[in-house]
Amino acid sequence: MDFVHLCIETTDEGVRTIRLDRADRLNAVNPRLSVELPAAVHEAAADRAVRVIVITGNGRGFCAGLDLHDPAGLDDSPEAQRDPYAWVGRWVQAIVGCEKPVIAAINGPAAGAGFGLALACDLRIMAASATCTAGYVRRGLSPDAGTTWFLPRLVGHARATEILFTGRDLFAQEAQQIGLCTAVYDDATFADAVAAFAAQLASGPPLAFAKTKQLLLASADVTLDAQLRDELTAITQCFASEDVREALAAFREKRMPVFRGR
Repeated sequence: MDFVHLCIETTDEGVRTIRLDRADRLNAVNPRLSVELPAAVHEAAADRAVRVIVITGNGRGFCAGLDLHDPAGLDDSPEAQRDPYAWVGRWVQAIVGCEKPVIAAINGPAAGAGFGLALACDLRIMAASATCTAGYVRRGLSPDAGTTWFLPRLVGHARATEILFTGRDLFAQEAQQIGLCTAVYDDATFADAVAAFAAQLASGPPLAFAKTKQLLLASADVTLDAQLRDELTAITQCFASEDVREALAAFREKRMPVFRGR
C-alpha cells in the first residue's frame, strides 16, 4: 500500500517506526488513516527483519482521535454494527494480533481513539509534556478503540470509570504513577530515549516475546489451571528453539546472547 498519512522508517537493529503524519490535524483519524495504520502494522508483523514496532506522531501530537472535520469513515449500517473491528477497531486487531512488541511513543496529546491506540500497544512511553485524554464524554460519545477493555485492565475498574466519566486530561507523571505508561522522558531527549529503548528491546528473543504477549493477553479470560498449561506449552516450545541454545551458550561463555528468532 502507498501510505499518504504515514511515515515509515526501519533501523538496522530492526526497529520499525510508524509515524502518523497529519501534523496539521494533530494526527487525527480520517478514513484514509484508519485504513493505512493497520495495513502498516500487518506489513511490519510480516517482515522478518522487524523486531519491534514503534507507533508515534509527527509534529506536536500523538493522535487527537477522530477528525471531526472528516468523519466520513464512520458507518452506522447494520453490517458495520455487527463488525467488532469496524473503523478504528482494526487498529486494535492489528496491534494485538502482532506477535512483535509494539511501543506507543506518546510525543504529544493522545485523545479519544488516539488514547485507545496507545492503550492497545504493549508498552507506552510518554514525553513529559504529553497528555492522554479519553475525552469522549466531552462530545457526548461513548468510548471506542478498545478503551473500555484495556483501561480497566491497566489501572483498575474504579479508576478507569472516573477517567472515562470525567474525560479529564492525564498528564505524564500521573500516567506513570498509575501504571499507564512505562517511562516519562523530557521532551528534548524523548526521541533518543525511545530509540534506545526500542533498540534494546529489538535485541531480545522474538519467540519468547511472542509467547509472552499471547499469554498476557489471554490471562484475564482463562482459569489458573488453563494458564499454567498454556505457559508450559509455550516454554517447552521456547526450549526447543535455537535462541535458547544460544542463550545457554552465552551464559556459559559469559557474554551477551545474540538472538536470531529461530
